[in-house]
Amino acid sequence: MSRTLPDGETPVSGAEAHFRALEALYASAPINALFRSELTLANAGEAIIRFTVEPQNFHAAGAAHGTLYFKMLDDAAFYAANSLVSDRFLLTTAFNLHFTKPMREGPAFAEGRWISGKRRVFVAEARIVDSSGEECARGTGTFLRSHIALAGLSGYRAR
Repeated sequence: MSRTLPDGETPVSGAEAHFRALEALYASAPINALFRSELTLANAGEAIIRFTVEPQNFHAAGAAHGTLYFKMLDDAAFYAANSLVSDRFLLTTAFNLHFTKPMREGPAFAEGRWISGKRRVFVAEARIVDSSGEECARGTGTFLRSHIALAGLSGYRAR
């Protein structure tokens, strides 16, 4: 039986509160003002970032620059891993990226998935899929538990 809070919302579990706080942390990062994107965490070890490839993201030949690929893949893998850690911010220590198709203007998403590790080092993978459903890139990252407390970050708050 779930109780109702005074404002009409139902309480969320500890994991759901952590997921919402990570989503808020993502949205608060200054770098995300440069990229229209939204993080969704529905399950532990999984992350989806929906984003829009825009002309300002293009290199001189008219397709998305590698910075967009890296950012979205790294973020999706990172948040998939950090969804399993509720006390500390993780840090990317390595990331391998494979480009498979140029991204053109339009909607796309990056999906991340935790692979291994639960203590100090985490490994997660991600892939980008464009609006036609084709994979454009994939990558694997290694993430290290830092000394930075999530609770101490101003953007880490439940919505």
